[in-house]
Amino acid sequence: MNTYFSYLKSRSKLSLFYRNFVLFPRIKYFTKRKNLDIGCGIGDYLKYDKNSIGVDINLDCVNYCKSLNLDCYQMKEDELPFDSNIFDSILLDNVLEHIEDPKLILKEINRVLCPNGNFIIGVPCEKGYEHDNDHKQFYDIKKLKKLLNKDYLLKYYFYTPPFSYAFRKYFKQVALYAIFIKK
Repeated sequence: MNTYFSYLKSRSKLSLFYRNFVLFPRIKYFTKRKNLDIGCGIGDYLKYDKNSIGVDINLDCVNYCKSLNLDCYQMKEDELPFDSNIFDSILLDNVLEHIEDPKLILKEINRVLCPNGNFIIGVPCEKGYEHDNDHKQFYDIKKLKKLLNKDYLLKYYFYTPPFSYAFRKYFKQVALYAIFIKK
């Protein structure tokens, strides 16, 4: 069993409660009919939203999701195993900051997302970014807008937990979520 899979399995029940009753309902508000969760991990969002399909590079995570009868596939780096324009929304939650150069995966996301589809991105704020030595790029809302401005329009963004923006430099749990619409 690899380290990342073990980490995901060891998260607290409080963390799962928060995701299921605070974060996921907020994300689901922006997902559409057919949703793709890229970097789905152990399938927490897939369990919450049955209209979601998951992909992950980590084979242990994929096999675990499949053992729970979740719709999940292994992906190769920067390649999504799907036809073009088939997803109404895509979730990239706590993944983007782990990618040194996201151009190729963003091109793939653009390929499989339908026109006017929602692209939902979650990234850690300052303290959370600093907490993990595997993080490669820091993103705030300005940097996300600049990264995506060619193909997407920013629709909405929020920080979570609610009312936590002022604490983003002090607590690793504070995250930014941005919803973009494909042009």
